[in-house]
Amino acid sequence: MPDDLIETACAARSRAYAPYSRFAVGAALRCEGVIHAGCNVENAAYPQGSCAEAGAIAAMVLHGGRHIEEIVIAGGGDAPCTPCGGCRQRLREFGAPDMRIRIVDPEGRVKLETTLGSLLPWSFGPDNLTRTI
Repeated sequence: MPDDLIETACAARSRAYAPYSRFAVGAALRCEGVIHAGCNVENAAYPQGSCAEAGAIAAMVLHGGRHIEEIVIAGGGDAPCTPCGGCRQRLREFGAPDMRIRIVDPEGRVKLETTLGSLLPWSFGPDNLTRTI
């Protein structure tokens, strides 16, 4: 059975701009049934650039989304391509600790399935803030 998030993440990975690291990453997330994708984009001021997860989140926000239901991240290498620390916090901004995260290889084979809470235990998120004004 085809998996639209995996297919979209792998397709996004194929469009990554990674001339410096040569490490392409794609991400696809689902928000209210709609898929949003992103890929990593590097530049000559390396390591300045943007992660695939950040691109997918920006696309979601641009389209009015505010809640990530699940995400797939497609990367290369032997180890699972888990989100960097900054992207873990970005995901926490829009996702609950039980949000499903799947890490796949370039062919779409699942290397790791976990939750945001497992990747970012004892996280600080929007629900930790109380308005005092």
